[in-house]
Amino acid sequence: MQIAYLTNQYPAISHTFIRREIQALERKGLQIARYSVRPSFTDLIDPKDIEESKRTTYLVTARKVDLARDIFKGFFLNPLSALKTFGLAIKCGWRSEAGLIRHIIYFLEALVLSQWLNQNKTTHIHAHFGTNATTVTMLTATLMNIGFSFTVHGPEEFEKPGLIALKEKVTRAKFVAGISSFGASQLKMLVSPDKWERIKIVRCGLEEEFFNPPEKDNPPQRNTDFLCVGRLCAQKGQIDLVDAAALLKKNGHHFHLMMIGDGPMRSDIEKRIHHHGLEHEIELAGWKTQDEVRSALLQTKTFILPSYAEGLPVAIMEALGVKRPVISTYIAGIPELIVPESCGWLVPAGDVKAVAEAMEQALLISPDDYAAMGEVGKQQTMVMHHIDQEAAKLKQYFNDYHSGHQSASHQEASS
Repeated sequence: MQIAYLTNQYPAISHTFIRREIQALERKGLQIARYSVRPSFTDLIDPKDIEESKRTTYLVTARKVDLARDIFKGFFLNPLSALKTFGLAIKCGWRSEAGLIRHIIYFLEALVLSQWLNQNKTTHIHAHFGTNATTVTMLTATLMNIGFSFTVHGPEEFEKPGLIALKEKVTRAKFVAGISSFGASQLKMLVSPDKWERIKIVRCGLEEEFFNPPEKDNPPQRNTDFLCVGRLCAQKGQIDLVDAAALLKKNGHHFHLMMIGDGPMRSDIEKRIHHHGLEHEIELAGWKTQDEVRSALLQTKTFILPSYAEGLPVAIMEALGVKRPVISTYIAGIPELIVPESCGWLVPAGDVKAVAEAMEQALLISPDDYAAMGEVGKQQTMVMHHIDQEAAKLKQYFNDYHSGHQSASHQEASS
């Protein structure tokens, strides 16, 4: 079975979970062809991402003459299917966030992609995120009369389902994967109960070796009290984290907080740090490779991410996976993984005082209690977020569709 993966940008610094999923599926014997609308918006720094980029075919970087040829072939080799697909593009584009012109572009991209997939004899397309990549995936599958599926992460898809035709996509897909029970529940609200069976839960995952680092990679000393990993943006709540750190310092605590990541709110965060005089307590480290993030996790005591909106952050899984308790918020899928006072602390989103209190508890926790919380977090994450386990689920869903499709095709041929 030849499966194509399509994303908006791949690989990307903050999307290592897609790479892990693809590679786990390949270890299980599936053939995965990687396609992306465009390369990553940011420069790749991780050697693993750079290697993946060499295996990925990009739509927007193809030669214009080749694109024109494939658009022509995609339309005129099967004009009835092309017209039907064009109608679907207009239907989704009407009153959409992207607009009609953008959806016509999606249609043209689907014409091109359909020619590429026909050459590879692709039987199924899977996309990540329910936005434009899934729109192109749905249109391509309609052109080719094959099945498609997609994974929804949130929070963006759940904030604007009508503007991205999410109900249409769920209704037409062979199956849809949510990365948490919360995510699956949001998808169920969009469609009637008779379609709930196609909504699955496939969680993001970590490899076996992530849970059991060599002893030499597990430093006895903790160089950082708190570590935050994530894009510097409004939804991650890092401004609250700086304000909470100010309260912690005011209460007489000494600590070091490292923030790994970059983004549109970096200058705002820098100004806040300067305003509170926290230049010695808070370090903005920028983006790091996957191995560098792992090393930083192993050298920190507590991971913290006071988000306002999420799906279920992979960084939280990574922290718990190496026995680091986590401070985060009561939102989306996060409470499915973090058990308060058992493997971390949960606080109301936007409550700076509560964040500071949780940070204080983390600083004062006894070594025995700290070790116990770390072990609970690791076991919880291994049960829920082992990539080979989650890839096995996804492979089974692909196989279930393929078997049903083959059976239906055989019945049609026999009738």
